[in-house]
Amino acid sequence: MHAPAALFESSISNLKLRARGKVRDIYDVDKHHLLIVTTDRLSAFDVVLPDPIPGKGRVLTSVSNFWFNKMQGIIPNHLTDLKLEDVVPDANERAQIEGRAIIVKKLQPLPVEAIVRGYLIGSGWKDYQQTGSVCGIKLAPGLQQAEQLPAAIYTPSTKAAVGDHDENISFAATIHLLGEALATQVRDISLELYTTAAAYAKQRGIIIADTKFEFGLDDKGTLYLIDEALTPDSSRFWPADQYRPGISPPSFDKQFIRDYLETLDWDKTAPGPKLPDEIAAISSQKYHEAELKLTASA
Repeated sequence: MHAPAALFESSISNLKLRARGKVRDIYDVDKHHLLIVTTDRLSAFDVVLPDPIPGKGRVLTSVSNFWFNKMQGIIPNHLTDLKLEDVVPDANERAQIEGRAIIVKKLQPLPVEAIVRGYLIGSGWKDYQQTGSVCGIKLAPGLQQAEQLPAAIYTPSTKAAVGDHDENISFAATIHLLGEALATQVRDISLELYTTAAAYAKQRGIIIADTKFEFGLDDKGTLYLIDEALTPDSSRFWPADQYRPGISPPSFDKQFIRDYLETLDWDKTAPGPKLPDEIAAISSQKYHEAELKLTASA
């Protein structure tokens, strides 16, 4: 059996396309529901690259759904009981998006990305080297690259449109955007989700160095976890057996692609460079390996 072809862009004739994000295509189903299709598009440095990563969207959907189910006791999520055949009657169109499509509640997304960092890496490491802080949060001196922080920290950002860059903001700024009660709820739930997931993943051989969550509200003001959860796209995943402080560890996530792109003469603006087949294939393999480690039966 051949692996399904990579999906760069979906097309559903009976539903209205609401938006194409960096990775997801979103369709209106009715007043209360959306169809979200996770494609194989990959964005790096906020630019959507021209080449898809085969199977990536299916892996992201599988991993997200795994965490949504696992974390239901902490916060409800946007998944519904509707089936794909309920909303996409055409069998060929269903086949194109099978395993990578979910039908979700239509919620009001919050204008904040909830980022939690458990380790000192990426932009946080650069910030710390320059200021001794990460996003304004003062840390102890003398920490190494990739070192585990004494406790996970919450460093929210604004949610940028496609092609724009997210901007780190203070917790006080999220209070201004959301109100104190909701801002505090988002922070506390984000930290609980991360610490719960990080402890589980570590038992399965994966360190979750950092992650980002998105949330939405229903018309009663109930908070839901939306978008994706704890995937190799929204998180940094490291193999636990290759981790040591002082170096940037190898990863299961799209950091592998970012590292490749850093070797190119590219100014990180659109259009993005084409990926060699070998780089796309290795990246695809890393996504699959992360999925297996996390979701395979213990």
